[in-house]
Amino acid sequence: MTDAIGSAAGVIWQYLAENGVVSASKLAKDTKLDSKVLHRALGWLAKEDKLCFELKGRSEMISLK
Repeated sequence: MTDAIGSAAGVIWQYLAENGVVSASKLAKDTKLDSKVLHRALGWLAKEDKLCFELKGRSEMISLK
């Protein structure tokens, strides 16, 4: 499972590097990652202080630091 989470973190990192700020729902839709793996990978990147999270209205926006 750790390998899947690490791979997903890489996918998320690459996606954000190419696309900039996106909503959590768009990130999930565009990467097609399994929901649980996506959230675990986001947690991993957040723990490493690699992500910024911001609420805009009802949407949670995610970007790289």
